Amino acid sequence: MHHPPLRSLALALLFASALAPAAGAEPFPRPAGLEPDVRFWVRIYSEVDTQGGLIHDATDLGVVYDVVRFGDRQSPRAREQQTDSAKKEIAAALRALAKGKRSGLSRRERHVLAQFPDGVSNRTLAEAARNVRFQLGQADKFRAGIVRSGAWHDHIEGTFREMGLPTELASLPHVESSFRHDAQSHVGAAGLWQFMRSTGRRYMSVDHVVDERLDPFESTRAAAKLLAANKQVTGTWPLALVAYNHGAAGMRRAARTVGTTDIETILRKYRSRTFGFASRNFYVEFLAAREVETNAERYFGPIRRDAPVAYDRIELPFYAKASSLASAIGVPVETLRAANPALSRLVWSGQKFVPRGFALRVPSAELARPLALALDDLAADQRFAAQTADRTHRVRRGDTLSGIAARYGTSVRELAAANKLRSHHTIRVGQVLRLPHGGGVVLASAKPAAKAKPSRSAKASAPAAPPPEGVYTVRRGDTLASIARRFGTTERELLAANDVRNRNRIYPGQSLRVGGDAPEPAAPPSAITLAAAT
Repeated sequence: MHHPPLRSLALALLFASALAPAAGAEPFPRPAGLEPDVRFWVRIYSEVDTQGGLIHDATDLGVVYDVVRFGDRQSPRAREQQTDSAKKEIAAALRALAKGKRSGLSRRERHVLAQFPDGVSNRTLAEAARNVRFQLGQADKFRAGIVRSGAWHDHIEGTFREMGLPTELASLPHVESSFRHDAQSHVGAAGLWQFMRSTGRRYMSVDHVVDERLDPFESTRAAAKLLAANKQVTGTWPLALVAYNHGAAGMRRAARTVGTTDIETILRKYRSRTFGFASRNFYVEFLAAREVETNAERYFGPIRRDAPVAYDRIELPFYAKASSLASAIGVPVETLRAANPALSRLVWSGQKFVPRGFALRVPSAELARPLALALDDLAADQRFAAQTADRTHRVRRGDTLSGIAARYGTSVRELAAANKLRSHHTIRVGQVLRLPHGGGVVLASAKPAAKAKPSRSAKASAPAAPPPEGVYTVRRGDTLASIARRFGTTERELLAANDVRNRNRIYPGQSLRVGGDAPEPAAPPSAITLAAAT
């Protein structure tokens, strides 16, 4: 029989016991050994704004060499040159000191040496020369985040309390996004909780129509689920927190490698190619954020936080245009847009419907009557059984995004949004691009048949089925625009599909190829009922 090593057995017991911490135990301890790191980040969050930063040792955050200040109109390139120059000057001083120089020191060398204890070794100084780093200040951003947090902090605390998580975790968005629900990182993380698309899809809807990472309500619940899952894997809340940045498997590996779940020991001793500065500092950044948030008035003076907004919420039983919903509810489209940030630009431009099943929110103060009653009056011709279809284009050699957009009658911005392109220049040969367009299938009326009288516009809103073999014969009075509307396509597409150069030169009897992308109708419900929710 194989017996596991004693070390593995001990670690298994450690993880098991960590799942049931002692009552009243502090979930996020602040060890004395991490205090220099915490104080460094407190300084970054409360003292140094984004017009400057600190040049410091990347490993020992207690060693700060200099404070850098930028000019008000200094370009990003000029800022980078300034910080690079300062880092090189400090590194040069460290290299000179590492060679044993202790007399005839320059002013810079004396200042640098003073950051270390007496008798510091040349080896330590040589290593420090390779460890010089610049950290941009965040005080102005952090203060703005405290103001924004007022709208969400109580909701986040309530959600975490309900799900059995420490309420201290409500401070995490200060580290992740400065409480900006629309925050986007250069690596693709998004929202208040900075979910990557792959992780977000485990807990939320994330596609080109709805991206719940941008919804503070949905993403908060998702963050709670992820943090709880991290705790199950890692065994302690400090490790679960760092796993939010480094991954649960990575932190479990760190604990096994070092031989303990103690957060201070792991942060000081664990070495891995992927466990870089951001992961190693995630826990102390969180502790610093808690410190500054809890004592905000001491650090920033009086602060007036944003007030939370009360919303009415309802799940749509059909697809509908955002503009139609806003009109039926009696609020401006922009009010609806601000309350539902998960809906993509394609929805607000009218290229996509608000999807069936979407939890629509409206500020309660904006409602003149219950939300369910308002939507009950939405015209029958504005209720659709399916989403507008997606067409696709395979990128060929020589294609550009602007050229593709022009060909299909859309804009570069909408095409980029539909395909989540972070750069308008990053398309490649063979890539399949999504081409959203209008059109949908109208639902049967939710009202009794005697009262359901679709208007003339209702008949025109659903694209006609394509003719046999996709060919339409032009009749007297037809225009390219009317044919395009009839079959749910665009004039540009008709021109391209039929090699017609002049949109005014079509004639009776002419055969035109037309598209047939209209979605198939769903079985219409005999009645649609809505239940209000808050």
